[in-house]
Amino acid sequence: MKRISGLVVLLAMIACSPYNYYTSKSQNADFSHYKTYGWLPGLDSLSKSYYDNAIAEDNIIETTNKELAARGLTYTKDNPALLFRYKAIVNNTSRRFYEPAYYGWGGYGWGYSPWWGYSPWGWGGGFGWGGAVGRERYRAGHIILEAIDANSRKIVWQGRGSGEVDNPEKAVNDLPSVVSNIMKAYPIAARK
Repeated sequence: MKRISGLVVLLAMIACSPYNYYTSKSQNADFSHYKTYGWLPGLDSLSKSYYDNAIAEDNIIETTNKELAARGLTYTKDNPALLFRYKAIVNNTSRRFYEPAYYGWGGYGWGYSPWWGYSPWGWGGGFGWGGAVGRERYRAGHIILEAIDANSRKIVWQGRGSGEVDNPEKAVNDLPSVVSNIMKAYPIAARK
């Protein structure tokens, strides 16, 4: 029962998050065999003004290191079994925006009702649905973590967090939370 309530809280927290999380993994990889990891240099960032700084890099790497340690992996520079790298992207994109739904009540008067037929008196009411009325532009941030098998040099796991970023400082300060949520989908669960 304790596990179920914890899962419900986790899902509620993720559902309220301004980021969406995605993951994919190799079906042939046995993650229980990976005990050590190292870091590759980050891929060229397409977001020079948001994540291309030492604070962002530290937030991503240090949070990932903590998450991997909680899963029993040990960092090493000498012959690691997994190699991690990250990519940070901010791009301009657009989305539809909608007219809000409207509701209202009419005045007193004569009219037709499907339930009562024609009536010389009564209150009228109505509502309508909003619809897509246009597109708005916004900046989307994407943090991508990849785990690469050191022997085969193939990506065996990838996690991504994507969300709207409108403030560079907030985007960098949110990185630990984003990375932690990405790592929740890593194939080995964190130890308690």
